[in-house]
Amino acid sequence: MTLNQISEKLLLAVKMKQSTDEWTSQLSSIHYADLIEELKDDNKKKAFWINCYNAYYQILRNNTSVAKSEIYKAKKIEIAGGFYSLDDIEHGILRKYRYKFSFGYLPNIFASRNIKNLAVDKIDYRIHFALNCGAASCPPIAFYSPEKINAQLDMSTLSFLEGETDVLEAEKEIHITKLFQWFLGDFGGSKGIRSILSKTLKIDTKPFKLVYKPYSWEDDLGNFV
Repeated sequence: MTLNQISEKLLLAVKMKQSTDEWTSQLSSIHYADLIEELKDDNKKKAFWINCYNAYYQILRNNTSVAKSEIYKAKKIEIAGGFYSLDDIEHGILRKYRYKFSFGYLPNIFASRNIKNLAVDKIDYRIHFALNCGAASCPPIAFYSPEKINAQLDMSTLSFLEGETDVLEAEKEIHITKLFQWFLGDFGGSKGIRSILSKTLKIDTKPFKLVYKPYSWEDDLGNFV
């Protein structure tokens, strides 16, 4: 069984509220060299780490004593003999070691060699519409596989933006998800956001002002597609 398949099995166990011990044990015991070798392209990296992020967020919230305020920084995720945090996965690996609070514009100069070895080669803004942090404004959880991930991420992006984008004709405003603001650099700045809206939702954004919507942190655990 491949690492990508194990990550899907883990996420399925979470969804079905079954024991995850078999899959977390397999992930913890694999060799680091095998992790590097098997996840050798961005499609495999993105599918594996998105599934792991979404599974382990639910596990940490439901099955551990980690405080909600500490959940992103807690290095409680054991994979290939190393311990990772949700922040390590999101900002280190999937966002190619971007500094968390730089709106996507600055690298984390303190990123470890380990994180750099595991990181994607190119940041894909669509991951922001796939990662679920248990809040009402988060994208729902889906299952990702390397063979289909581009189509899957396109679908997740379309579905999320359709639900989170409001065009107010009278006010000449487009209200958009706060994710665009938090990770502005990942999206190519304001110009990039307009391009994404135009490409994905077929909206001519030129006459409109972009307004970031408030983000709801109300719990919405187990929100699977």
